[in-house]
Amino acid sequence: MALADITHMHMPRFWKITAIVFLLSLLFFHGWAAERREWVILTSCHYVAANYNDGDSFRVRCGANEFTVRLYFVDAPETNLRYPERTREQSEYFGVTLDETMKAGAKARDTVRKILREPFVVRTRWASAAGRTKEPRYYGLVEVGGKDLAELLISQGLARTKGVAPNLPSGEKAKAHAERLGTMENEAKEKRLGIWASSTEKKTETETK
Repeated sequence: MALADITHMHMPRFWKITAIVFLLSLLFFHGWAAERREWVILTSCHYVAANYNDGDSFRVRCGANEFTVRLYFVDAPETNLRYPERTREQSEYFGVTLDETMKAGAKARDTVRKILREPFVVRTRWASAAGRTKEPRYYGLVEVGGKDLAELLISQGLARTKGVAPNLPSGEKAKAHAERLGTMENEAKEKRLGIWASSTEKKTETETK
């Protein structure tokens, strides 16, 4: 068999391997780049009313910047059935009806609006978060009165621990922080707070003791 024929036979395989290596390198680079993003602190931020605001995603104004922030680490109940599969999955997780899920979503939204009546701090890496509108939407951490908003929502039974989880600006690892939020979620569940008040989920061993 001629050398040219052998080379031709192996070319498709060569390009497949090259493509795979390239894609893996690209994924690694994006993951590394995302982790290497620098945190930016935005102070004296204000809540901006918008019809698409909910418990974990809402519009803010920080100086000249106005955008929608999507909270890291948490997922609040949906307020409607615009994305029925998402709302249904949440209702199954919390052990409540679709109607109860949306009512809890409305309560989470209203609670956030009330909590953020005073100026607050947003920490973001400007990582884009896909949203329902064409407006800029970025992941972030929100702190008000020295307290983390995500923790407030979870501790009141108005959100669950879920979502994008980066290492924190304080240096705390994402896994450790998520575990701490998970403990808060379990405590809210045991106390039947917020959405957990009407949950039909089986009680945990801690609850039955």
